[in-house]
Amino acid sequence: MSENQKRQYVNYTFYKVDPFWRRLPEKEKERGKREFAEVIEGYSNKIMVFTYSTFGLRADSDFMIWRISYSLDDFQEMTSEIVKTGLGKYLNNTWSFLSMTRYSVYVDKHSHEGQEGRRLRVIPSQSKYIFVYPFVKTTDWYLLPVEERQRMMDEHIDLGHKYPSVKINTSYSFGLDDQEFIVAFETDKPEDFMEVVMKMREQEGRKYTLRDTPIFTCVKKDIGEILNLVA
Repeated sequence: MSENQKRQYVNYTFYKVDPFWRRLPEKEKERGKREFAEVIEGYSNKIMVFTYSTFGLRADSDFMIWRISYSLDDFQEMTSEIVKTGLGKYLNNTWSFLSMTRYSVYVDKHSHEGQEGRRLRVIPSQSKYIFVYPFVKTTDWYLLPVEERQRMMDEHIDLGHKYPSVKINTSYSFGLDDQEFIVAFETDKPEDFMEVVMKMREQEGRKYTLRDTPIFTCVKKDIGEILNLVA
């Protein structure tokens, strides 16, 4: 099976730095930052790794690492290397969401160029912002006739197409994690994303949403910038 046909594992991991780390001697902090950055850079040559700052935006997270791989072993091995670093000893893993790619059953009739539901591979857009949250639908949603679900999803997809500046990445967590989906919206225009969310609240399908929190606003930065912020 080619890599284009294989499903990918997707992981969004959020870290909070222990405040005690900031009180360490500067040399020790610099060594810890260097070791941590080396792990990120090393694994970036093996799997897809993207780093984002949440510093000052949420009380329970300072930064997020978005990882995409064909093997769960990569995530575990990388995490093991992270916690061995000087900085890793002072990190709390406050949130971690695991999911997998698959074809969407709702997008076959839609021909929107680049439609993410048609792909088994995640293709990040490199936008400045990403908004990440877990998503769970009600049991009643899955008991609806397929035609009813398709009708509401058509409305949902058509609305999304009106905001081409916002790119959605949907991955699936059934049996892998507590949620059912992880959705991550990439954009350079947070105001457009806010408008999309507000309009989606008015759609019929909204009443079948059981949970779509916590929501994380993440700003794309290289690991060096992030470590300087949290230090």
